[in-house]
Amino acid sequence: MDEDIRQANRKLVKKLLLAVAAASVFGFAMVPFYDALCKITGLNGKTGGAASAQTVQARKIDTSRFVTVELNGNTMQGLSWEFGANQNKLRVHPGEIVMTAFHVKNPTNQALMGQAVPSVSPGWTAQYFNKIECFCFKQQTLNPGESKEMPLTFFVSPELPKDVKEIALSYAFFPIGNGS
Repeated sequence: MDEDIRQANRKLVKKLLLAVAAASVFGFAMVPFYDALCKITGLNGKTGGAASAQTVQARKIDTSRFVTVELNGNTMQGLSWEFGANQNKLRVHPGEIVMTAFHVKNPTNQALMGQAVPSVSPGWTAQYFNKIECFCFKQQTLNPGESKEMPLTFFVSPELPKDVKEIALSYAFFPIGNGS
């Protein structure tokens, strides 16, 4: 009887270990899958990288309408920076290249490194939001007490449906290491 219980326990342990391994593989596989899904569908408002030179040159400015772009900045827990847009709202023509900036300050007594992650709302409009230059393309390091102006150059595609009057671009700055 004891041998039957041991064999049943071994089978159960093997099944549980297999389930843990499968869940781990599934969890790691979801990150690139989710990123690819967001890139294709615009889900979750994730924007792509820099707009290609061809995209920038091919654009036409739609002067018949305006879109209000609201800019927001947040820092996540563990990053004690002061961060925000120099202008909270911009009124732009679709296709018009716009240059603005965000300001950031490290009020702490230690160097800190962060990475900004953009998000566009409504999420499906991310496919119409094109960044040419953005501080979010690379990690940022600020020394103790240091302040920076971080440029953002973008345009909203003229193909944006005409009924869309407002888009929100938000950045969340996440801490990366200790900056040293």
